[in-house]
Amino acid sequence: MNTPTRTGITPPEACQTMQEVREGVDALDRELVALIAQRARYMEAAARIKPSRDVVRDEWRINDVISKVSREAQAIGLAVEIAEPVWRELVERSIAYEFSVWDATR
Repeated sequence: MNTPTRTGITPPEACQTMQEVREGVDALDRELVALIAQRARYMEAAARIKPSRDVVRDEWRINDVISKVSREAQAIGLAVEIAEPVWRELVERSIAYEFSVWDATR
């Protein structure tokens, strides 16, 4: 798997200590939190745009997202056994958040 080099962290294949591993994981977690926050803002936009509460949950779109994530995971060498359940949970939590935003803004 070929991933971008991040300044200040040791690439996984070059790690020699658990401290290096933990520093890398912590740095990636910070990036993931920022990306998930950005994704949540899209859920807020969806809640603002969708005309009714009954269209917040869209089974077709859920399957579409999971399918795309699974394909991308396979393409870059991430085990689907990790990607699929993580995204299923992310999608479910995102839908719950979107419902709460929809309810709060109506």
